[in-house]
Amino acid sequence: MPEPPVDLEVLRHSAAHLMAAAVCELWPGTEYAIGPSIEDGFYYDFLLPDARRLGEDDLAPIEERMRQIASRRPAYERLELSREQAQEEFRRRGQHFKLEIIEQIPEGDTITAYRTGDFFDLCRGPHVRDAGEIPAFRLLHPAGAYWRGDESRPMLQRVYGTAWNSEAELQQYLERLELARARDHRKLGRELDLFSISDALGPGLILWHPKGAAVRTVIEDYWRRLHRRSGYQLVYTPHLAREQLWETSGHLGYFADEMFGAMDVEGERYRVKPMSCPFHILIYANRPRSYRELPLRLAELASVYRYQRSGTLHGLLRVRGFTQDDAHIFCRPDQVEEEVAAVLRLTRVLYHRLGFDALEVDLSTRPPRAVGAPELWERAESSLGRVVEAEGLELRQNPGEGAFYGPKLDVHIRDSMGRRWQCATVQFDFNEPERFGLEFIGPDGRGHRPVMVHRTLLGSMERFFGVLLEHHGGALPLWLAPVQVEVLTITDEQLPYAQEVARRLEEEDFRVEVADRPGERIEAKVRDSILAKVPYAAVVGRREVESGGVQLRDNRGGGQAALSVAQLLERLRAETAS
Repeated sequence: MPEPPVDLEVLRHSAAHLMAAAVCELWPGTEYAIGPSIEDGFYYDFLLPDARRLGEDDLAPIEERMRQIASRRPAYERLELSREQAQEEFRRRGQHFKLEIIEQIPEGDTITAYRTGDFFDLCRGPHVRDAGEIPAFRLLHPAGAYWRGDESRPMLQRVYGTAWNSEAELQQYLERLELARARDHRKLGRELDLFSISDALGPGLILWHPKGAAVRTVIEDYWRRLHRRSGYQLVYTPHLAREQLWETSGHLGYFADEMFGAMDVEGERYRVKPMSCPFHILIYANRPRSYRELPLRLAELASVYRYQRSGTLHGLLRVRGFTQDDAHIFCRPDQVEEEVAAVLRLTRVLYHRLGFDALEVDLSTRPPRAVGAPELWERAESSLGRVVEAEGLELRQNPGEGAFYGPKLDVHIRDSMGRRWQCATVQFDFNEPERFGLEFIGPDGRGHRPVMVHRTLLGSMERFFGVLLEHHGGALPLWLAPVQVEVLTITDEQLPYAQEVARRLEEEDFRVEVADRPGERIEAKVRDSILAKVPYAAVVGRREVESGGVQLRDNRGGGQAALSVAQLLERLRAETAS
């Protein structure tokens, strides 16, 4: 009877140790830092002797050495060590990163290590029994990573890999990777002329081109309609504020590393905003509030700025300036659960319209640095958990990853390639109302403290746009497409009629272009229209001019049909409304 598959996290962590063992055999004197399992794979960080850098050509030799070691089937042997034994062992091996990690282990905690042949690593485990139990692995690519993510610390060589329970699963994953490369949003952004990043502007700052801006505008307009119908009031707030505001909110104490530095304005220090919560709080606090006004829901598509190290920036997915669909709900304590439930329902509606139906929810609990009594956190975490279960969503725990002011729900989506993306966030906050002294007048005529719920649905507009592009492979659905119909002429004689067709479609607010390229053959125009991911091409020749119609071609593979312009409009209205 075949053995059951190994838990993938265990398998991949074991593969990371196997890779580190191979690197240490190939380059004696290598220092190794950390090697965790991650979603769909693993990595390990190394400092190689003589400042050697690993390239793509090094992956095959490392893989081959991994297979040689695995063929010897060395056991993963677990050892418990005293602090002194662990320090002595890693000092003897010249492993300074491990010594630093040991210093941070609290006194009294058990220190464990794993020996795999000659390789010895500080590790909690668990692992497979021996290296021969890793049936299928592949190294993917090298990268650079600063130790502890700190640019002032050594630059390490990171090697990414993946491991699976069978060769067939590995091949399926590698095929998905190839598809993901073809759908890379940076590649699509260039090809479809949607956005760009300029060195002259600065890293992590996005220039939205007309076609990208068209898509963004459609999403934002839908977002606004959805929020107005759901009882939100839309607001606008500035891009910066006095530093004192960020001290009051607690951001300077808990979030300063992700804020840009202060600027001097007439002797006062100002900061650009990393988020909008203090601004919305000031709107709430602008006048006395009655319990009858609650819940008060304020929403904004807000431009915010966060400092990210240049090495972490990645196209639209990790940027320094972005638009966040920020909203804050001020409510009575007895209204919190219903408000969170309403946010989850609104999230479902929004994501369904955008092509994502499977939502997964993580509950992020109290972090090491947090404000508020533990019992408040426990009540808030229990409240959020009850809401998720009542909404019929599966809940996963994410210990220690809450915001400094309260626990949060992180809503994840799966794209067409099965990748998991965190987008929407709902955060419970009992801290900010206290810091700002917020009150509402209750039915008893006395002041009471409101509860504040922070939430985003799309998260960063830039990041979401990148995910959306890759999910659809650039072929956005008709209602989102930057150009919905391209009018193509068989000869230049039909150009005036093509422009008249375009004008009629534009009057109905459809996004249209005319392929005005004199002398170009219709076959080339059709090909370019398909490559540009335009959903429909309306081909016009002499016959279409005479009949007052078009030959409508569905570039998504749906065939073609002769339609009058009125019929074309009816078809477009029906599809964009669905």
